Amino acid sequence: MTTKVLMVCLGNICRSPLAEGILQNKVNADLVFVDSAGTAGYHIGNQPDKRSILVAQKYGIDISAQRCRKFNVQDFTDFDRIYVMDKSNYENIIAQSEKESDQAKVELLLSTGDSNIKEVPDPYYGGADGFESVFHLINNACECIAINLNTK
Repeated sequence: MTTKVLMVCLGNICRSPLAEGILQNKVNADLVFVDSAGTAGYHIGNQPDKRSILVAQKYGIDISAQRCRKFNVQDFTDFDRIYVMDKSNYENIIAQSEKESDQAKVELLLSTGDSNIKEVPDPYYGGADGFESVFHLINNACECIAINLNTK
């Protein structure tokens, strides 16, 4: 049986595409399906931010084929686990849930690791250093997720 994991941030152009690509790189694709979405529809159909694409490429991960999409209520049915990048997006997703079993699927991404930081900062308005830092935060969390999924 395939485990389906959804990564969510605000616009689905910076953090969640990185999380999708990083986790895909750490798991067996026959056992784990990974996707990403945004809580806002600002960039539907667009590629991830070029800075996310570049930092992922630096570490051997190609996210350039991804296209942004907006989170929808059907995602609660389609996915087993939903990881969000920050508390604002967590609250937005929880507000769309219709039952407790939906809410049980939603978790802050950084609550999965040993980081003291619980939110992945949005690097959009900063420079390349912010994307580098965000990559490492997400990478560490995805390492923990991959270990817990026991798939590679």
